[in-house]
Amino acid sequence: MSLHLHWFLPTSGDGREVAGVANDAAAAVRPPSLDYLAQVARAAESLGFEAVLTPTGTHCNDAWITTAALLRDTRTLKFLVAFRPGSISPTLAAQQAAAYQELSGGRLLLNVVTGGDQEEQRRFGDWLDHDERYDRTAEFLQVLRGAWSGTPFDFEGRHYRTAGATVARPPSPVPGVFFGGASPAGRDVAARHADTYLTWTEPPATTGALLDDVRARAAAVGRELSYGIRVHVISRDTTEEAWAVADQLRARMDPAKVALAKEKLARADSEGQRRQAAQTAAANDRLEVHPGLWAGYGLVRPGAGTALVGSHAEVADLLGQYAALGVEHVILSGHPHLEEAYWFGEGVRPILARQGLLPGAVVPQQVPALAGVS
Repeated sequence: MSLHLHWFLPTSGDGREVAGVANDAAAAVRPPSLDYLAQVARAAESLGFEAVLTPTGTHCNDAWITTAALLRDTRTLKFLVAFRPGSISPTLAAQQAAAYQELSGGRLLLNVVTGGDQEEQRRFGDWLDHDERYDRTAEFLQVLRGAWSGTPFDFEGRHYRTAGATVARPPSPVPGVFFGGASPAGRDVAARHADTYLTWTEPPATTGALLDDVRARAAAVGRELSYGIRVHVISRDTTEEAWAVADQLRARMDPAKVALAKEKLARADSEGQRRQAAQTAAANDRLEVHPGLWAGYGLVRPGAGTALVGSHAEVADLLGQYAALGVEHVILSGHPHLEEAYWFGEGVRPILARQGLLPGAVVPQQVPALAGVS
């Protein structure tokens, strides 16, 4: 199974510390200026990453506007734009995506985020409960795809009603839809409507069980998906160097922020967030939940709470374990995002290429020694 490698665009700011609760802007040393984000995007492109995930939420800049502004700074890099379906009409989203594809030369991917933080949802005027939000997302994706079909699309559901939804020119190619949701409601939406099911990273055995469940749900409705993981990374020349960085990140975490994050995350209306918090709570003293999988990020931040930690070879080996489960997309990040992109891109990516785990990579073959030649 080939791995498609993606990076992360830190639109809430960047720095050498793990940001605090809700990506506390005060913890960022590097503001998310267009110049700095362009540096990260160009680095990701030059290092061979296919796309960058751009997040959504109160504490980061708008993903549509930010990534559109970076199109002229890049040439091949794709932008995985995260957005919440409850904050935009599906027909307008279809129009925006079609325009983006035309102007970018087909460099848009979509990350549809149903949302799991009630405070955040209500800040944007969304008062639906957990399962209702997923029901709305399912309808949203039906209208979105209908508007791209080239034929005016009529739809009547509980949350949306459209007559003749369409766009001026259907996007080419149609943007891939990445979607995550660990609850039964979320898994069903993914099985029926997503192109790529995306999950925050847990140990391979637990991740494999989750993917198998979504795979079975998709097969039941006659569909096949691709699968991806979202995870941080700390990769160094040696195991000891990598874990020293992880230990330093943890040592510099403000205990008050750790306590506040624990309280806040416990209130999250998200099965995925509950699973991340549970594995952090159950981790050993080193916060290692599986060899090379560190749960330290989950102490202070929502969302992806784990990191791959180790030597370049160890990180490549762990990614190989996820590839064996059927994972095709890996969305990585690290603090600071500029430097960590280089650590991974120059250290781990060549190993994955030699192992034949990247698209188009050829595994070097052993050449038999000639007689008399040593």
